Amino acid sequence: MTRLVLVGAGGMGRAWLGTILRNPDAELAGVVDLDLDVARAALAEVEGQIDGVVAADVAVGQDVVEVARRTGADAVVNVTVPQAHHPVTTAALFAGFPVLGEKPVASTVAQALSLVAASEVSGQPFLVSQSRRYNPHVEEFRAQAAVLGDLGALSTEFFKAPHFGGFREEMAQPLLVDMAIHQFDLARYLLDAEPVSVYCESFNPPWSWYSGDANAAAVFEMSSGARYSFTGSWCAPGVETSWNGSWRLSGANGSAVWNGDDRPVLDADGEPGEFSDPGQEIAGSLAAFVAFLTRGAAFSGEVHDNVLSLAMVEAAVESAGSGARVQLDDVLDRAYARALADEQREDVATALKGWSSVRTALSGGR
Repeated sequence: MTRLVLVGAGGMGRAWLGTILRNPDAELAGVVDLDLDVARAALAEVEGQIDGVVAADVAVGQDVVEVARRTGADAVVNVTVPQAHHPVTTAALFAGFPVLGEKPVASTVAQALSLVAASEVSGQPFLVSQSRRYNPHVEEFRAQAAVLGDLGALSTEFFKAPHFGGFREEMAQPLLVDMAIHQFDLARYLLDAEPVSVYCESFNPPWSWYSGDANAAAVFEMSSGARYSFTGSWCAPGVETSWNGSWRLSGANGSAVWNGDDRPVLDADGEPGEFSDPGQEIAGSLAAFVAFLTRGAAFSGEVHDNVLSLAMVEAAVESAGSGARVQLDDVLDRAYARALADEQREDVATALKGWSSVRTALSGGR
């Protein structure tokens, strides 16, 4: 049984709370939140929903390291707001606890690079939950991609009209920053390729209820030579797509399409190979994390592998603001310089300085 401390008891934290309690291989050791009343309320809520849960048996506190040590936890699940990802994860890693963190890996690519180095220096794994990879339809779509031969073009259409209220409706780039990382990350996964450059335009329709740009269109050049195109809106009522988006993949031998909800459809000669069921979204991500800790099983989203998904977001936002094509290596180089300038831990700074290049470091080499 893997004992976990959950950090963050807000809306997403409560979703994770129930997921941890329902996982037969995990045990909730504690809940951490700056507002102890929020933590206690979250526990009281699940006490009435999940059999066997006694809120009084779960430790609460405001400091992740203190609670994790007090309860004898094995690992930490970080579901704080993005601005807190870097300090909370850094503290947990250097206290000796593996971390599973919600996306994005950090607020900025610079902070993400710091966390890569922190994981290396501390010797503790940091895994990022890109929960939309955990979907049997994604695995089937990826198996179909292998039948298509050389891959030329992957596209996503994402059109929804959610009225969130709150911070999302005040963001400068709500669609790109808060949502598109899911599709960008899946594009890397499906194409098995990394981003090279991007050209992006964004705008806000006159009927939009968002302050910032709710619409965007981006084209990424990938390391394989393929192009990935994303077009979407968060203020598009009517004929809405799945939250996963609507996908089309074209290769030398045919095409495959996925509506985001049902099984993907292959139009090509040949049969895809077998694929596994990774579980569904955060439940799948948590199960993979526990399996990683207990059996050394593979996990999709270790921090080194995840940074480029966030870099795609930063590059798209930069391109939308400048009106110019942006090279991903330029984004990485600027983030690296910022990470060095901002780093507060000498050991992490030394590790960063030892990288021969960011791309090499993220690929696991030096």
